[in-house]
Amino acid sequence: MTGSVRESPVGALLREWRQRRRWSQLELALAAESSARHVSCIETGKAQPSRVMVLKLCDVLEVPLRERNSILLAGGFAPEYRESSLDDAELSSARTALDAMLTAHEPYPAVVVDRYWNVVTTNRAMGLFRDEVDEQLLERPNMYRLALHPGSSSATSYMINHGQVREFLLDRLLRQVQTTGDPILRDLYEEVSRYPVPPGTEADPGDPTPFLVPLRIATPMGELRMFSTMVTFGAPSDITLSELAIELFYPLDEFTAITLARLFDLTTADADAEMSL
Repeated sequence: MTGSVRESPVGALLREWRQRRRWSQLELALAAESSARHVSCIETGKAQPSRVMVLKLCDVLEVPLRERNSILLAGGFAPEYRESSLDDAELSSARTALDAMLTAHEPYPAVVVDRYWNVVTTNRAMGLFRDEVDEQLLERPNMYRLALHPGSSSATSYMINHGQVREFLLDRLLRQVQTTGDPILRDLYEEVSRYPVPPGTEADPGDPTPFLVPLRIATPMGELRMFSTMVTFGAPSDITLSELAIELFYPLDEFTAITLARLFDLTTADADAEMSL
């Protein structure tokens, strides 16, 4: 009588990540310097992988650190990666680096976000756009909600190419959902994808730029045009650091650079005056 093989929790998780990456068992085996038969046996529960093998497969599949711990636990192993608070002493050097990067980027806006695009901290230049944001969105600020929420119809500043930016951001978020399978990111996508496009923001893309989707903001001073870049920590071993990203905004033209500098000077001068009262 032949006994049935029970599916392995760790094998099921590894198979799920392999399928998300759209790899065959042979492709994964070659990248992990193993055999397709061994990978198949791991996924079906016929073979129990070692801790080293689990970590190697996770590394090849680029599984996020938080999920690597979950896979290790499913295999009966202790977690490999710690999750610290940014306030912990162990992350003081990382906090110093973040503060230095944010301050050095002024007078241009910069923001630090976590894996769910929640705002962790910003530099002072991000305050230039705060006046036109719904107060409820500022209670627990999230970059996707801030960018795509229709906001107040009476706002004096607004995103001219909202539809263009919306399409780009939703496509990026959907790809993130598909590659991680994260239910919180999926909920965020379903929420922000239902936001209506504000009227009057379906303008043409404007003059060509080196960037496919620039950020175009209408203000009482004139149109500000910017692009952004994302920065992450290299080779982090802490979950918190691995999930942080810094988005840096840069001016696309001289007018935007001059205007952002002037607005920053006015904003910081007002803030200094209030503190002296």
